[in-house]
Amino acid sequence: MFRTYCERYADGNVDLPALIPQVYLHYDPYTIKELAITSGSVLKRQRMDFLLLMSSRARAVIEIDGKQHYSSANKADPRRYAEMVGEDRRLRLSGYEVYRFGGQEFVDQEAARAMLAEFFNKLLDRHAVVA
Repeated sequence: MFRTYCERYADGNVDLPALIPQVYLHYDPYTIKELAITSGSVLKRQRMDFLLLMSSRARAVIEIDGKQHYSSANKADPRRYAEMVGEDRRLRLSGYEVYRFGGQEFVDQEAARAMLAEFFNKLLDRHAVVA
């Protein structure tokens, strides 16, 4: 994900969104200032695979899910899945867009590059970002 993003947008355009890998929610500069997190609204899942900060102040969380997101000991775990989607709802209600990818989508690197190109093109178009 990160390598593909950098390869596509490494031309020095400072108006492009910043893609930050392995970020903790409290490092999002908008979260502290705008959301005023209190003990009652802290998200259980603080670490994100990627945070995309756009100049429009829109924020997108991008997650790449391996089987640990929906299983325990190689068996489907409905409780784990329910917790994950519950936290996704809380993120959305806190102003984030959430995009999930299955780890299987990245096995074929060429197919993954094409899929990511389409995804980033549509996302940046949606937010009127000129790439």
